[in-house]
Amino acid sequence: MLAYLLSKANISYVDMPLEALVCEQHHLTPVPDYPIAAIAAAEDGLDVGGAYWLRADPVHLVLQRDSFSLSEPCPLSVSREHGQAMILSLNQHFEQDGLKFCIGNSDAWYLYLAQPPQIKTALPAMAMGKNIAHFMPQGADASPWVAYLNEVQMLLHGHAANVAREQVGDIVVNSVWLSGGGVMPERLNIQVGFDYIVAHHVFYQELARRSGAVYQEMSTTLQDTISKLTQQSSVRLQLAQEMLLEDDTFQTLVDGLQTRKITQLVINLACYEKTLVAKVKPIDLYKFWRKSKPMSVYLA
Repeated sequence: MLAYLLSKANISYVDMPLEALVCEQHHLTPVPDYPIAAIAAAEDGLDVGGAYWLRADPVHLVLQRDSFSLSEPCPLSVSREHGQAMILSLNQHFEQDGLKFCIGNSDAWYLYLAQPPQIKTALPAMAMGKNIAHFMPQGADASPWVAYLNEVQMLLHGHAANVAREQVGDIVVNSVWLSGGGVMPERLNIQVGFDYIVAHHVFYQELARRSGAVYQEMSTTLQDTISKLTQQSSVRLQLAQEMLLEDDTFQTLVDGLQTRKITQLVINLACYEKTLVAKVKPIDLYKFWRKSKPMSVYLA
């Protein structure tokens, strides 16, 4: 059904990952990263203050023929108990270096720094399935930070929490991926044209709070959500990963267009280092001459 929607849409591509596009749409500036970590941490139960924050996503690196690649999913799902055990080990080791790892209420991992590091990081989508050597921290402080990551990998290798994960068939956490570094922006209360933001992530929740939009958890069915928001002029909807894999999700969107509960649908579809942007209006569904194509055509 997604392929059907795309066949009717006006499609363009933006040369940046979806996370970066969302930041741009909310008028965030990369200096040199988009400050995703600080914004998310503020809504995730952490006192961000004026410190510098990085996301420290638990990940699994796969050994290829002569390099390591970042595997999906990123971040890995890690229980609170195992996450706390790993972060305790990391903090004990890196205390003298001024690195402090933290866990938010959502179980996301962050890295707190009193002073901004002179590095630029890469969003995970940029590095997925590729040689990570090309996506390591860059900048004046790159060398020590690459060394820190090597130490992280050694500390996590054989960690008791990873042994427990292996025993139940879970993927081991053998590294962290640093991205989204920055301090909390002074101003995020710029109107961006969204009345509502419906999502399931602390980053979107804080964006909504700071931009004046109403935030709502995706706690009901998609059909109910659309019905309740028909009076809103513009709604940003973040679909959970499992919803993207269900035909019913996109059938609901098609139904919304057909009944004109949706007057324009804009799909921002993550394609690793770029984003597919598809715009569909109800009248576009009558373009019968546009036939569905394999999804690989759009994602190539």
